[in-house]
Amino acid sequence: MADERTRHFRRLGRLRRSARRWSVLAGGLTGAAAVLTPYAGLGLPDAAWAGAAGSAVALAAWRWVDLRAFAARPVPPALDPAEAAARSRARLVAAVERLPVGPGVLAEARRFRSRLALRGTSAADSWVRLDRAALTLAGLAPRLTGLAEPAVLEAATADRSLRDLADRTAGVERALRLAPAEARPRLAEAHRALLDQLVSGVTAYEGLVAAAAGYVAEDAQPEVVADPAAARLMEATDLLHGVASALAELRTVGDPLRTSTHWGPAA
Repeated sequence: MADERTRHFRRLGRLRRSARRWSVLAGGLTGAAAVLTPYAGLGLPDAAWAGAAGSAVALAAWRWVDLRAFAARPVPPALDPAEAAARSRARLVAAVERLPVGPGVLAEARRFRSRLALRGTSAADSWVRLDRAALTLAGLAPRLTGLAEPAVLEAATADRSLRDLADRTAGVERALRLAPAEARPRLAEAHRALLDQLVSGVTAYEGLVAAAAGYVAEDAQPEVVADPAAARLMEATDLLHGVASALAELRTVGDPLRTSTHWGPAA
């Protein structure tokens, strides 16, 4: 979608072209009426020529009035390049989100950008662990229902907090590299505190994911044991084994060669 300044000039151009077209048409019809009316005398066709010429002249005048009124409006200011880039990015993101695989692609792109921003810092390893645990929990979330739903909400809040903590830890670490010598001890102490909080928080998040996996396993265990489909498959397998054994016995009994061989020649 174009910005206000672009739309203003587009509409101005449309009004100018429309006014010119109607001016040309009005001039042509007026000239034709002025020539043809004296040539053949007054009649019904001359009334048509005169009416068309008058209508075209009126429409051309109205178009020029609209053009002048719109041209008198102030031109919207030019859009800031940063804002224009942000709008273009938002339109692109909205277009990708409408695709079937769009949300997954955008989520992966955001994770890659965040991982790239933390590369080379001490928070990168913790961020990778957090991202891996978050993906695992996202796969388990549809089965975490009932009493486990509050844990999913808490995990989402903790995920956002830990990612923000990782960004702050990386920012302090980058500032530590550029800080003067007298300010480095204080920044180093703050960095260690943030890193310890990040590591302990990620460890606790991984423990939550492990507990969620245990909940899903325990919740699904009765269903696996009493699965009717598996029970029917086992019964069908036993039935087929029984039928195969019965057919083998009948074939052995009904074959005279096998019977004579089994009992030996007649006396």
